[in-house]
Amino acid sequence: MSEYEVRLFQEDAAIVAIGEGLLARTLPREAWTHEAHLAACTWIVRDRPDIAPEDDMAAIISTYNEAVGGVNDDSQGYHETITQIYIAAVKAHLSEIESDTPLWQSVNTLLLSERGGRDLPLKFYSKERLFSVAARRNFIEPDLLELEYI
Repeated sequence: MSEYEVRLFQEDAAIVAIGEGLLARTLPREAWTHEAHLAACTWIVRDRPDIAPEDDMAAIISTYNEAVGGVNDDSQGYHETITQIYIAAVKAHLSEIESDTPLWQSVNTLLLSERGGRDLPLKFYSKERLFSVAARRNFIEPDLLELEYI
């Protein structure tokens, strides 16, 4: 498990603000935490049918990173394989909870679950494979465990 304390949400509005800030590229860089990534992804998957996460998140996150002074290169910024793993985890999580669950509760239960852990990708990938340039640039298949176990 991670040494970081999970920061939970108290209301839907905080999650919507993160998602809208991500899309508008106005979310402060320091607010783009692990929890914010999963909150925004959950909001997009659940409440934004106009966005196809598997196809659109690369551009959304990459342009956001650049707008707040970040870069997307071979060692930092957008990571395609990690993003696709968490999209799958969010979708699996949402498929197992009641559809009328408040957004903040949906996100919090995800964050407190194995699927929401910071180390989830390392369940499926060796560090060498996951942190390779190939995995950052394109989705690659896992080398430890099939993703059907998300």
